[in-house]
Amino acid sequence: MLLSIFAFVFGAAIGSFLNVCIFRLPEHYSIVRPLSQCPHCHHPIRFYDNIPLISYLILQGRCRDCGEKISLRYPLVEFITAMLALILFAKFHLTLNFLIFFVFVAVLIVITFIDLDHQIIPDVLTLPGIPLFFLLAVFVVKVPWMEAAVGLLIGGGVLLAVAFVYELITKREGMGGGDIKLLAMIGGFLGWKSLIFILLFSSLLGAIIGIAVMVIKKQDMKYAVPFGPFLSAAAVAYLFWGDAFMRFLFMQY
Repeated sequence: MLLSIFAFVFGAAIGSFLNVCIFRLPEHYSIVRPLSQCPHCHHPIRFYDNIPLISYLILQGRCRDCGEKISLRYPLVEFITAMLALILFAKFHLTLNFLIFFVFVAVLIVITFIDLDHQIIPDVLTLPGIPLFFLLAVFVVKVPWMEAAVGLLIGGGVLLAVAFVYELITKREGMGGGDIKLLAMIGGFLGWKSLIFILLFSSLLGAIIGIAVMVIKKQDMKYAVPFGPFLSAAAVAYLFWGDAFMRFLFMQY
């Protein structure tokens, strides 16, 4: 019980750092300096006003110095990261695998919110992530190296082919290079079999939410909906439900 509480607190603290990455990486700012500050008045945030989740409640969602509202995004990212840390801890316990999968999920969280805000997936996350997570998968998580290698190649190749065909037919870009590199990173870490679940799950989720957003915003089918968050959500879902899905799938044959 005590370790579970620690996992939640640890996740919330890392979530606070992820907020910094989400805000600064698209602007090419340092994620180390300066220390956290109010985005409105730029006053440095005091350490006791920077306690994950708790400070937001104490301050009632406003900056202590200028009184401007603090985006709900900040505690939301902290809570999501904390919950995923707790769930991953329940699955992997206090092991090296827990830390590796948590780092993987943390990168996906940053990618998700940056893509939602800016419709970009920074190369600074995916390009180092592709070899890093591939090596971790093979040498630590013990994914067969051929399965990881094929996952990396297929992950990037599938979306590259889709993007090429889409652009050939419609004469406009439908999928950015960031999505291609993201799926290559995911495939290289989770293996090629994961891509069956991830592509099905992300496509279905993307279609449902994308159509809903278009209806709400009264946009046509040309409205651009970032696909990175759906790929990330599908990858996280695979960590918990992927094995059951694959057993069900291959039982049918």
